[in-house]
Amino acid sequence: MYILGISAFYHDSAAALIKDGVIIAAAQEERFSRKKHDYRFPVNAIRYCLDYAGISGAELDFVAFYDKPFLKFERLLETYLNFAPIGIQSFIKSIPIWIKEKLWMKEYITKELNFNGKILFPEHHESHAASAFYPSHFKEAAIITMDGVGEWTTTSFGAGKGNNIELFSEIKFPHSLGLLYSAFTYYTGFKVNSGEYKVMGLAPYGEPKYADLIYKHLIDVKPDGSFHMNMEYFNYCAGLTMTNDKFHTLFGGPPRSPEGKLTQKEMDLACSVQVVTEEIVMKMAQHVHKETGMDACCLAGGVALNCVANGKLLKEGPFRDLWIQPAAGDAGGALGAALMVWYQYLGNERIVVDGKDSQSGSYLGPDYSDEYIESFLKESDAPYEKLNYADIPGRVADIIANENVVGWFQGRMEFGPRALGSRSIIGDARSPKMQSQMNLKIKFRESFRPFAPAITRERMKDYFDIDYDSPYMLLVANVVESRRRQMTPEEQKLFGIDKVNVVRSEVPAITHIDYSARIQTAHKDTNPLYYNMIDAFDKKHGCPVIINTSFNVRGEPIVNTPREAFTCFMRTDMDYLLLGPYLLDKKKQNMLKDDTDWRKEFELD
Repeated sequence: MYILGISAFYHDSAAALIKDGVIIAAAQEERFSRKKHDYRFPVNAIRYCLDYAGISGAELDFVAFYDKPFLKFERLLETYLNFAPIGIQSFIKSIPIWIKEKLWMKEYITKELNFNGKILFPEHHESHAASAFYPSHFKEAAIITMDGVGEWTTTSFGAGKGNNIELFSEIKFPHSLGLLYSAFTYYTGFKVNSGEYKVMGLAPYGEPKYADLIYKHLIDVKPDGSFHMNMEYFNYCAGLTMTNDKFHTLFGGPPRSPEGKLTQKEMDLACSVQVVTEEIVMKMAQHVHKETGMDACCLAGGVALNCVANGKLLKEGPFRDLWIQPAAGDAGGALGAALMVWYQYLGNERIVVDGKDSQSGSYLGPDYSDEYIESFLKESDAPYEKLNYADIPGRVADIIANENVVGWFQGRMEFGPRALGSRSIIGDARSPKMQSQMNLKIKFRESFRPFAPAITRERMKDYFDIDYDSPYMLLVANVVESRRRQMTPEEQKLFGIDKVNVVRSEVPAITHIDYSARIQTAHKDTNPLYYNMIDAFDKKHGCPVIINTSFNVRGEPIVNTPREAFTCFMRTDMDYLLLGPYLLDKKKQNMLKDDTDWRKEFELD
């Protein structure tokens, strides 16, 4: 039995396919369309899923869409009516696509897929909850979902047991922790629904100077973690922006313009909203633990991508175990919708293997054969060396030990926003210059943004103050004291962004200014080549930690195809590219003709 799940028309559209309850394929539309956070109907992602299974749309048994369009439309209409006539511009902008496409989702799906079977519509937060619990390795667990908004719900909690999920309580729009965070994302000059990571990365540079103002004027938080927002300060209900003049007056001026100079104010604002978010998550978790009595908790929704809050929850919270959906945002809703049909609607038994989730490392996207890659390289007249797979770990370990940056393109593409060792750019975490070099010359992004470490699972506690699986790069922990470097008095006096280049540990390229790191643990059973490469780096060069960042440049989705990987390699200062077994040395390549023009698009102030 094949069940296709679809998410679309908000952001991060995606498709996921399960076969007899097994997740076999999933991908975001952006990886095919090359439009970051693509919200459109995921025709390419659907085609990939069906092609992977070798079936047509007509051969599907069920299709599930990740929310209820009519309920969402009801929320939009009621909101516009409540704020009329203020929201007329936003209303005029959004209604045409609803009338043309969104309200006719069943007919749209039938036509696009040539599918005449049953189409089901779980609620948005049910899809999130299903994506969190069903792939987890827990037989029973509490569930918390937090995002911007679904139909009406912005936050919910419940529990999963066996094949059944039940949501007990919810918080409704316009009161939303996700939208509070997005408001500060907008105000600090970053793009909503994509810049939240930047706010999280900027937070350690600041102090929570505005936290009291947030609590006093913007949000009333109860002891159980529930909250009520003061909508006098926000514009997202009816306007085309997140914040309004009253918000701007409260925080001393208009929003920072995109790409404008970052000041200490933005750092303090980022720190403040991060602290408030963490405190709300912790209160909520305490309440959910008390209500459910369960020791494990599953998380999904966009707020669950806040890995700093996740790390704090694991370390200081009431739950012994956590599992977070790797595609926690709307993309994961496609997977949750399909799983909801298999388990909840059809009542199929759920078999759990202790200690092992069913998401296969989230390696669920397209892959390309060695023959395909070699054919592409010959067609491109690109010089390469073919390696034996057994020799790759040691060879690449030596290359990165010499402070070279390597594009690593192997196996099936990851599902979710993180590169997990299939579409990654890797480097030596011991290099003091690597963070600024990779940010400015390869990723073309802001210099303050930290890089994530990948480490073999067995060595995790030797470098970080946590001993827990983190295969999906969704937990933040601190570098252990024994690996840290004592800063000089002069270094301790540095302020704000000037702190970025201070060497803080034995692995400075992945150590953020507060000694934290967003960790990925490498596991031999899900990605043996990647694991063996990191292990070889440890055995040959005495360090089990490398830099792992996504294989893309600023403003573009992670690469999908060998051609995209090669183009990105050639248009950046990467030193080597490994496509399958084929190793490319930049010094031996012919430069692309449009290289200079392309780079100008990504120049930073």
